[in-house]
Amino acid sequence: MKSQQLLYQNRNWSVINTNTEFNAPNARLVFAFGANELIADNNILQYLQKKYPNADIVSASTSGEIISDQVYDNTIVVNAIEFNETKIKCVQTNLSLHANSLETGKFLMEQIEADDLSAIFILSDGTQVNGSDLIIGLNEKNAKSVPISGGLAGDALRLKHTLVGLNLDTREGNVVAICFYGRHLKIGMGSFGGWSEFGRERIVSKSDKNILYELDGKCALDLYKEYLGPYAEELPGSAFYFPISVSPKDQNEKLVRTILSIDEVNRSMTFAGNIPEGSKVRLMKASFKNLIDGSETAAQKSMAHFKDQPPELAIVVSCAGRKVILQDRSYEELLSAKNILGNDTLIIGFYSYGEISLFEESHDFCELYNQTMTLTCISETA
Repeated sequence: MKSQQLLYQNRNWSVINTNTEFNAPNARLVFAFGANELIADNNILQYLQKKYPNADIVSASTSGEIISDQVYDNTIVVNAIEFNETKIKCVQTNLSLHANSLETGKFLMEQIEADDLSAIFILSDGTQVNGSDLIIGLNEKNAKSVPISGGLAGDALRLKHTLVGLNLDTREGNVVAICFYGRHLKIGMGSFGGWSEFGRERIVSKSDKNILYELDGKCALDLYKEYLGPYAEELPGSAFYFPISVSPKDQNEKLVRTILSIDEVNRSMTFAGNIPEGSKVRLMKASFKNLIDGSETAAQKSMAHFKDQPPELAIVVSCAGRKVILQDRSYEELLSAKNILGNDTLIIGFYSYGEISLFEESHDFCELYNQTMTLTCISETA
């Protein structure tokens, strides 16, 4: 397995890393993560197609781009991969072609199932697609418990339009599954937040999937604004500072959920993941140290299967909310992860509206996370 990494900045391309003997025509997969308006530019995607003529180009808009231990805005970061043995298949669909996000997830899994399927990486629209329902659909059809990770596209902090694409088909509502086949792929996944709870615990008394109406029989939006105080005037953007923890019935693990939008007319809040009725919720906050330490923990988890030698590539998907908190110190969570991965591991990724990784309690299915640092580490074995 060999990689080449590029950065598109200020209308110029530069090579960041290239493995020895990397051959562009032999590349079979190219990740391109970048600012919304750049990912929508077919001239840029055509350049990548010409440079890597035999590769599938998978792209996603972001809330910030990650390459090595640096964080960028208004750029595109690229990682082209040349595999030795692993086979790649990319499948794309659009939410508009299915009844809902749940059926979208089921459809994707039905297209990619095979005996030698070893891992799946998902890139999904981050505003139209219900990430929780997409995951439920993927898990329902994942009979062989193939590890799934990935992320939801971002749109800076605008929370309006996100883009995902396969080759030149880049649109809102798209979901792409990148499938890895064969027995030569070594993969490790890790995720961790670093947020802490505060305030009293409340029960979700009225919700509809990812739309929250009432807590303890009272208007959830009013309660949330009461907690936020002066930050309430800056909603929905200020919600990145104060996500909520959700404890669904019959589950011990707490999931973090971030607000995507508020509806003053219907007095509701729409979250990046589902908020089931009967769940217990609490407000959350974070410190610089906890977020940076959380990145280290996620990296340690992803390295569990790489004791002999470090992974060749780490795909990082971190939440836009973490970037809001860390600001100019965002690179520190990457340095924290890199200290665990080592200098020989290439890093590529983006800041997202939702992160997909293995569910901590089970490892038999994946879960949608918010405000979380996730890593998908891959290498090829001989």
